[in-house]
Amino acid sequence: MNLLLEGKRAFVSGGTRGIGAAICEVFAREGADVAFNYNSRDDLAEQVKTKIESYGRKALTYKVSVTDRVGMKRVAREIFETWGAINVLVNNAAVNKPDNFATTTDKSWDWVVDTNINSLFAVTKPFYKQMIRARVGSILNITSVGAIRSLPTSVHYATSKAAMIGFTKCLSREASNFGITVNAIAAGIFDTDLGNTLPERLLQMHDFWVSKGRLGKPAELAEFAAFMTSDRNSFMNGEIIIVDGGAVT
Repeated sequence: MNLLLEGKRAFVSGGTRGIGAAICEVFAREGADVAFNYNSRDDLAEQVKTKIESYGRKALTYKVSVTDRVGMKRVAREIFETWGAINVLVNNAAVNKPDNFATTTDKSWDWVVDTNINSLFAVTKPFYKQMIRARVGSILNITSVGAIRSLPTSVHYATSKAAMIGFTKCLSREASNFGITVNAIAAGIFDTDLGNTLPERLLQMHDFWVSKGRLGKPAELAEFAAFMTSDRNSFMNGEIIIVDGGAVT
């Protein structure tokens, strides 16, 4: 049987840490050439690039913010000139800050909302236009169970991730006219830098709260992401799939 993503060209936002880095590696193992952006850590970018290339796949890295609309248009154009159209896009980049709503500052709110919501437009649109012209593509958005359930997480984070669900569902209807699917994974708590920004009381409760009894491993989500963006997942569109270790609701 062929690899899940044989011959695909993927772009992953926020590809140097946690879930993003795991997705880059698993996608490469499954046959995709992978490009990704990152914000600051050149050393981590080089490590992920090396892992992608170790599977015999091509890698491109871009140090540009996901909120930089002009920068992301440039990235999409450069990838197209080098490889051709991207046919798999993963919107993974996100930030969080452990704030209580009553004491959330304007700066904190704007930072989380800008990074987690406005990036959806900046990153998706240039690659979506490539997919429209090619009449094929798969977009996967990494949202959170915090957008679905009443969890003790920050309000700005939950709000931004709920917006991603609306983005997924509405865009999936429009995109289907061009042979493009749009789905999302609502992630539970994973062992990442972002996951560990959650309140300590929530992390302490987590092992009892989920039936798996532990934090998720980034590679576990990445394995499922590879299937969701593959041609074998040909009939799913506009869905939000929860991957959270079997949390009690």
